[in-house]
Amino acid sequence: MTNIMKNNYELMAPVNSAPIKMWTQGVPVEPEAREQLLNTAKMPFIFKHLAVMPDVHLGKGSTIGSVIPTRGAIIPAAVGVDIGCGMIAVRTSLVAADLPDSLAGLRSAIEQAVPHGRTSTRSKRDKGAWANPPQTVDQHWATLAPRFKRLTDKYPQLLKTNNYQHLGTLGTGNHFIEVCLDETQQVWVMLHSGSRGVGNAIGSLFIALAQQDMQQHIANLPDRNLAYFEEGSLHFDDYMEAVGWAQDFARHNREVMMEHVLAALSRIVTKPFTTQQEAVNCHHNYVQRETHFGEPVLVTRKGAVSAQKGQMGIIPGSMGAKSFIVRGLGNEESFCSCSHGAGRTMSRTAAKKRFTVADQIQATQHVECRKDSEVIDEIPMAYKDIDAVMAAQSSLVEIVHTLRQVVCVKG
Repeated sequence: MTNIMKNNYELMAPVNSAPIKMWTQGVPVEPEAREQLLNTAKMPFIFKHLAVMPDVHLGKGSTIGSVIPTRGAIIPAAVGVDIGCGMIAVRTSLVAADLPDSLAGLRSAIEQAVPHGRTSTRSKRDKGAWANPPQTVDQHWATLAPRFKRLTDKYPQLLKTNNYQHLGTLGTGNHFIEVCLDETQQVWVMLHSGSRGVGNAIGSLFIALAQQDMQQHIANLPDRNLAYFEEGSLHFDDYMEAVGWAQDFARHNREVMMEHVLAALSRIVTKPFTTQQEAVNCHHNYVQRETHFGEPVLVTRKGAVSAQKGQMGIIPGSMGAKSFIVRGLGNEESFCSCSHGAGRTMSRTAAKKRFTVADQIQATQHVECRKDSEVIDEIPMAYKDIDAVMAAQSSLVEIVHTLRQVVCVKG
């Protein structure tokens, strides 16, 4: 295999597989992630090359921070189980001086407005789901329900999922709600979540179906999680329908949460304010049909954001680092994509072993947020340096706004 440095990316040219173009100059890439990328590049239906973003790190089946263009086939595990996970950001007319001196009340109001976290004990209601969904949830669910019925008529097991009850809820892990200030001290609200329980169930179901369909050939795959559906097959069409619905659910999920967070903000800050959605409600775990190099292809972005020329996007840092509102430069070599965040440098388990609550308190001293043992896996030091990540993709996006969080809500 040959490795060549181009102007803005490293080219890996493995024998008998698609090339891999990596925008990772100046950021660490774990050997296991490189190996996983090589496995994906061996698949016979990869179009042109894989594009790898600077936040790249090991994932399940396919690497997080990779853009996988395919023709004639789709890999469900490449999209993953957090289907449609992504970001939404809104700029308000408020400035830093309009916020209360203590932000604890604002954080508490947001936590009360949006279900978050998870209660796993069977005897209790899940605190991360609605007990009685409000009217905003009903309104958004009404647009999703007819297509969900078509899905559940074919796959009745999807009925036994958190679907309606999870619409407008945050979840756990790296999902968050933040109040931020930009370079002019303007107040922003930004949040990160996906298709919740129902999206996880859809992803898991179709990953299992792909492996089942390929039972006779799965031993020949570099990784069983690279099992795929061929275009024209029954499960291919059903998966595309299901994944499209889950992506729409995720978009509605973020819209409902944003509505509730802004209402909570208006209860705490009595000064009237207006809002302007500066960045699109953008996915970073998804698949869609696009045209690249003049040809129609399926583009799977697993931890990557669309960055078409002029398109707005969001690249968050960790819960103690800055985030960026960006504008796409339409770099065709990256299939018009950019990173979806900073990217982890260590697993959640490793972070919990290495760092303490005292470390978490020190790293987030400027943020009103949880500072306990349950969120140590999200400590900023478990992530790559966001400035290095942004420098590595200067040919993919331009920075429009730089945000720093002052409130962060996690499940």
